[in-house]
Amino acid sequence: MNITVLGAGAWGTALAVALAQRHNVLLWGRNPDTMAAAAAQRENTAYLPGFSLPDTLALSADFSAALAHVTTAAQATQSEALLIVASSVAGLRELAQQLQAFPIPNIVWLCKGFEENTRLLPHQIVRQVLGDAIPAAALSGPSFAQEVARGLPCALSVASVHTGLCEQVVAAVHGGNIRVYSTDDLVGVEVGGAVKNILAIATGVADGLGLGLNARAALITRGLAEITRLGIALGGRSETFMGLSGVGDLILTCTGDLSRNRRVGLGLAQGKPLATIVTELGHVAEGVRCAAAVRALAQESGVDMPISDAVAGVLFDGDSLQSVMELLLSRNPREESA
Repeated sequence: MNITVLGAGAWGTALAVALAQRHNVLLWGRNPDTMAAAAAQRENTAYLPGFSLPDTLALSADFSAALAHVTTAAQATQSEALLIVASSVAGLRELAQQLQAFPIPNIVWLCKGFEENTRLLPHQIVRQVLGDAIPAAALSGPSFAQEVARGLPCALSVASVHTGLCEQVVAAVHGGNIRVYSTDDLVGVEVGGAVKNILAIATGVADGLGLGLNARAALITRGLAEITRLGIALGGRSETFMGLSGVGDLILTCTGDLSRNRRVGLGLAQGKPLATIVTELGHVAEGVRCAAAVRALAQESGVDMPISDAVAGVLFDGDSLQSVMELLLSRNPREESA
């Protein structure tokens, strides 16, 4: 199968490395110098250092050539081509607009979050730009790029209302050390992938302050309740949040040392300014961009999300960690399942 991955960040590169073992994969990045260096060194030192790029993986900064890799294949074989977008949520709209000029066979995105200004989920952005005619899907779940690049086991969910595209993604990605499950609950999968990043910031703060494992377990559990409440309000199904894109991704992002969003929380607990933390990361931490959008959506939907609201208060309103912690602990209890 011909596969093009648009976006040579850590996750896009890692998935391209994994898929290049079984498919004809082209990895596109927008920076010609970065892609030329990666091609020469067979390593993406900018975003995934320490991992060799297989000789079978093609690299390019030519957007038209990257699209021809899948559009030509799709025209010749009808379904043997897959276009994967590995941008951040902030970059998804621009890429989708660029794709309007090409007869793309399908589109699958890896990004997790809400668009800052519009508060739209990725599938809503894609639909707004490209319409409903192109088969579209989200590929999500608990997945650190470094571990996928190392060939360690991983399980993902593909979500789409297009059954044929789900089957195609499973056929392409499932295999080796990667398992892929499919669902038609696109909203549930995307909400789970978005909100868990905010809760990882909260858990990082708690761990950085030395609040203990009991506090971490409480934050993760009550955080899952927040994800579920918002997800159902936006049209997702409750069972989705007990799966890979819900509790699975939440646990990984809240507890794994490779989590960028958790590292944001750890930095906040150390008293570092947010700008400094983001600069030190050198990568996008979607939870920061997502927090304000989720707070606004929760208010509009009448959904109670105290932990997410507290994170937004710390990030954007100047609330102190001590004040939000005291506020959360002093809240009246509610039924545990609510």
